[in-house]
Amino acid sequence: MSMKRELKRKVLHLTGLIVPVVYILSDRTYTLTFIGMAMVVFLILEPFRIVEAFRDKIKRVLRLYVQDEVISTLEKNIDEITREEERSGIAAHIYFTAAAFIVVYFFPRDIAVGAIAVATVGDAMAAIIGKTLGKHRFMNGKSVEGSLAYFLSALIILISLMSFPHALVGALAGMLAEFYDLPPDDNFSNQLSVALAIYLFGMIL
Repeated sequence: MSMKRELKRKVLHLTGLIVPVVYILSDRTYTLTFIGMAMVVFLILEPFRIVEAFRDKIKRVLRLYVQDEVISTLEKNIDEITREEERSGIAAHIYFTAAAFIVVYFFPRDIAVGAIAVATVGDAMAAIIGKTLGKHRFMNGKSVEGSLAYFLSALIILISLMSFPHALVGALAGMLAEFYDLPPDDNFSNQLSVALAIYLFGMIL
């Protein structure tokens, strides 16, 4: 994926920060309701994204209210930021939303807010820095520069929410999850890795 397309994808990905903001401004119940409603909408729309016949039906309805040029532009932008494996499979936002629900439901507030924010910002920083400045590559294509960008951004976020040792453990866990692309998807495993690592570290201490 080109840098321009990657930037578009990451800008959209950063909308995931809405979840920790909602949690900070409200409570656990309201946040879970918000995430749950978003998931329902995503699941309803997902078949229309994947199945061409469904997508064509939507476009026919939209043409009654929206100009063809607008529909074409929207479709082009969505196509540009869609990864190859997502064209016939589950998209990143589904994994992200599912993980956010689990993290908010099972973990304390500061851990949940930190894990979701880190997975959102860290992933974007790793991709952008890795693609633009990454010169020292590993065999899996990831770069030292990208991994460091993830780690530093994660550490800054987590330090504002918890003690330095907890923040360090969470940043390292997230960086490793992002580096190894843990299944089923890094948008899912990243949040859970950060939250679980911080929580278990806290239990040990």
